[in-house]
Amino acid sequence: MDSGLPDADIYLNKKLELPGYFRPTKNWDMLVVSRGRLVAAMEFKSQRGPSFGNNFNNRTEEAIGTAKDLWIAYREGAFGKDSVRPWLGWVMLLEECPKSMAPVKVDEPHFKVFPEFHGASYAKRYEILLQRLVKERLYDGAALLLATKSGGPKGDFNEPVNDLTMRAFLAGLAGHVGVHIASR
Repeated sequence: MDSGLPDADIYLNKKLELPGYFRPTKNWDMLVVSRGRLVAAMEFKSQRGPSFGNNFNNRTEEAIGTAKDLWIAYREGAFGKDSVRPWLGWVMLLEECPKSMAPVKVDEPHFKVFPEFHGASYAKRYEILLQRLVKERLYDGAALLLATKSGGPKGDFNEPVNDLTMRAFLAGLAGHVGVHIASR
């Protein structure tokens, strides 16, 4: 709204369903709709110990599948034939603890994994995931926040990667709002 879209409806607690292509609907964590057009859809995820491995893999599959489902639905006209491409965002809040920051072993029984995964912690794996989600245009913006068990509830967090900050995330969203306004 501060970016020049005063008539936007922001949904946080209800009416979060969007049509999918592979499934009837998907509930997003936040939607921005203006004059019957989808402006933005965002996911806010968090993870804390102890099972970082399984949860990381599940979050990865969820992020990729959710984006792919939405983009095909968009291509097929689920949000109207004249709709401007919506902006997709994904924010990850990860517990900063010894287990999330320690190097993780990879198994390579048949083929070598990409070298950047060797010795990468779960925090580093999330960094790689989020950067690649944006690079591959599955998402338009992503942010990685780390918080300790004691600091998180107080609002204390850090942003370990310059291109995955909330400032960059929100700047991308604000820029898209400008495109949306210009397309009216």
